[in-house]
Amino acid sequence: MTIVCIIRYQIDPFQRDAFKEYAENWGRIIPRCGGHLVGYFLPCEGTNDVGWALIAFESLAAYEAYRARLKTDPDARANFAMAQSKRCILREERNFVEVVDGAFEIPSTIAAKSVPVEAAR
Repeated sequence: MTIVCIIRYQIDPFQRDAFKEYAENWGRIIPRCGGHLVGYFLPCEGTNDVGWALIAFESLAAYEAYRARLKTDPDARANFAMAQSKRCILREERNFVEVVDGAFEIPSTIAAKSVPVEAAR
């Protein structure tokens, strides 16, 4: 069974760049510590103070082992400290969901066209 940890962050909208740095740092730390980083997401339109992270694990036991590794990883500890010092995260909440087999990481079947992101909005 694959589970996904969905982290919802309430961020300081004036510290968006600090949160972006925090998220980008996890791009190298999370996989090294045992998580499958699906992605971090910044607010774009609408609410300006909510960010998201999705991290997949084989099981809750794999998640617990990952959390233990984070506590001893120097880069993870530095990243947590940076977020605290910049106060970019006001609150976070975690939820765990089970992946539905046959409905996860399925790419589009439409041939990719070179449409600029701005034009797609």
